[in-house]
Amino acid sequence: MLKSRLLHPEILSALASGGHGTKVLIADSNYPFATKCGPNASIVYLNLCPGKLSATEVLEVLLEQIPVEAASVIRPDSGGLPPIVEEFQRLLGPEPRIQPLGRFEFYDQAKSDDCGLVIATGEQRTYACILLTIGVVEPEQG
Repeated sequence: MLKSRLLHPEILSALASGGHGTKVLIADSNYPFATKCGPNASIVYLNLCPGKLSATEVLEVLLEQIPVEAASVIRPDSGGLPPIVEEFQRLLGPEPRIQPLGRFEFYDQAKSDDCGLVIATGEQRTYACILLTIGVVEPEQG
């Protein structure tokens, strides 16, 4: 049995087989999973029902497992960022700063060969997708 909070075998496998530069998409329930995922991505469906699990709940657990060197979100055509982006940034901490991308630029990043994991959530808030880039695990000083 594992001692960490992350127990999902497919997510653990995808994270373990990824590495520095691998992208991880946490997507809301409106995301077009069938057409906007990279060819190398494992898709994990955690969208049991509306609102379960939320994008922020998934992000919180993933951040315990991986270092994040970059993060992107979808900037709505209206130009303003949705309130969930503030929640994402709070969970990430001061670094990395979240980079807003236009919808189609975001899709292109999620469809890249570098995307190794896509997690479908039951998140109901719109524009509640975040694309993480895995960073480097530094060696312990000893």
